[in-house]
Amino acid sequence: MPAPTSRTRTLAVCGALVTALLAVAALAPLPFSIAQPGDTANVLGEYRGKPVITVTGDPGDGDRPSEGELLATTIAATSSDTTVRLADVLRGWFDTDRAVMPRASVYPVGDDPAEIKEHIDAQMRESQDVAVTAALRELGLRKEEVEVELRLADVGGPSAGLLFALGIIDKVDGDDLTGGRTIAGTGTIDADGRVGPVGGVPLKTQAARRDGATVFLVPEAECGTARAELPDGLRLVPVTTLGGALDALDALRDGGRVPSC
Repeated sequence: MPAPTSRTRTLAVCGALVTALLAVAALAPLPFSIAQPGDTANVLGEYRGKPVITVTGDPGDGDRPSEGELLATTIAATSSDTTVRLADVLRGWFDTDRAVMPRASVYPVGDDPAEIKEHIDAQMRESQDVAVTAALRELGLRKEEVEVELRLADVGGPSAGLLFALGIIDKVDGDDLTGGRTIAGTGTIDADGRVGPVGGVPLKTQAARRDGATVFLVPEAECGTARAELPDGLRLVPVTTLGGALDALDALRDGGRVPSC
């Protein structure tokens, strides 16, 4: 057998190094979270046995049950202390019902679970307060006239703001905004009723369709993202403001012209 040449020895050493590096990469923790479709919650109904929205002192018909549903949507991401490896990332890239997201975009305040929960809870409280303000402004009411209590602690962050505002208007105004449909959506909202983008829209559309929604209200800026993996049977309706969302729901209910992505 001929002695190995220097080139053969070099290739062997390089191959061993590459193999070792791949093994390390496969086992090393990576700064990502794996997300999938999460729960939905009907803001017009109950969640865990309690009404999501309670309105007292309102001039409308807040106790009237809605014939349809307004579903706030969520994503479920691996926790901040879960180790994500290369194999998890590769599976997430190729699965349509999973997404790979930078951990910093999911948990922007670090890795401490208590700190993360405090941050998410604070975002949620602020989102709820702003949604109440936006809804009452749209109705021409002051907070002194109407008391609104929101209970949906498990939907963290600000992404349920639009749905909260719509739910409050439905409760106070007495009209069934859904027209008997199951309507889902996502989007932040500010006190002036402007709707802002959120993350994880393709996963939220999957959660919505899974739970029976046929219409999905999406921030207009995220139409392209939402269309990329849109489930069959789910209609996208782009919104930029709370008033625009109400107009779209009126058009859906009355057979008018509905905006489309």
